[in-house]
Amino acid sequence: MFIEQAKKVLKIEAEAIAELSKRIDAQFDRAIELLSKCSGRVIVTGMGKGGIIGEKISATMASTGTPSLFLHSAEAIHGDLGRVTKDDIILAISNSGETEELIRLLPIIKKIGVRLIAMTGNTHSTLARYSDVVLDVSVKKEACPLGLAPTASTTVTLAMGDAIAVCLLEKKGFKEQDFAFYHPGGVLGKRLLLKVEDIMRKGTANPVVRENKLVRDVLFDITSARAGAASVVDKKGRLLGIFTDGDLRRHLEEDDRLVLKKIKDVMTKNPTTISKDCLASEALRILKEKRIDELPVVDSKCRPIGMLDVQDLLKAGLV
Repeated sequence: MFIEQAKKVLKIEAEAIAELSKRIDAQFDRAIELLSKCSGRVIVTGMGKGGIIGEKISATMASTGTPSLFLHSAEAIHGDLGRVTKDDIILAISNSGETEELIRLLPIIKKIGVRLIAMTGNTHSTLARYSDVVLDVSVKKEACPLGLAPTASTTVTLAMGDAIAVCLLEKKGFKEQDFAFYHPGGVLGKRLLLKVEDIMRKGTANPVVRENKLVRDVLFDITSARAGAASVVDKKGRLLGIFTDGDLRRHLEEDDRLVLKKIKDVMTKNPTTISKDCLASEALRILKEKRIDELPVVDSKCRPIGMLDVQDLLKAGLV
């Protein structure tokens, strides 16, 4: 019933963005130049739906290397303008360019000495006349059939904000590692920041046994540690091999006296290892490529100091 109406809304908004792209000019370049040289923060301000869009624009900037905060225009005229310094840049959003609360801020903004960039649908408005740079975000019509609810205009404003944030990101040479730094709780952050040392099992959770120990005793050590494997070492503590649940099952099929054998005779020799300083994402890659369940972590002298398996990576949110 509403399929055609929905398509019409999307068509109007898509056309509005297409028209916006034709208006990207020297004013946009000037805005990027000003913003990239800002020694303070980009203060995004607005009211109503424009303010909500402004919050998103500010959040996108902050997460991509441009310090930013959102300042509600109404709160600003009641004291919050004290957050603004001359080192900041204000990005003001108003479709009409005549929003009362915002207009009341303009003389004080000029007195503070802060630069002003306007995103407005009226390039001849009061806001536009006060601004150092004016970005035209006008639309021919709203997607709302009443022509009242901000729809196409907020979509265009959001798109312009994204364009600004992405251009600033590229100008500043912002990389994946930088993005991860500001998103330590996200999957990307964990992939780029989390190290093996941060999630490996160690101490009593990482059984390490001598090569001459009997399998039955090693099994007791593994069970006590609630682990899935044990690292096998020589008398100098260097890793010789690993004994896993998989090794146990394979050898039990061949020898019912397995538990009385020495662990060195049934272990997997020269196992794949990893350093504690490697990224946890590298450990995940190795486990997948080698199709193994356990990955010993060794130091520079090849002494086991930890153990990783897929469950550890799952708990860390990497899988």
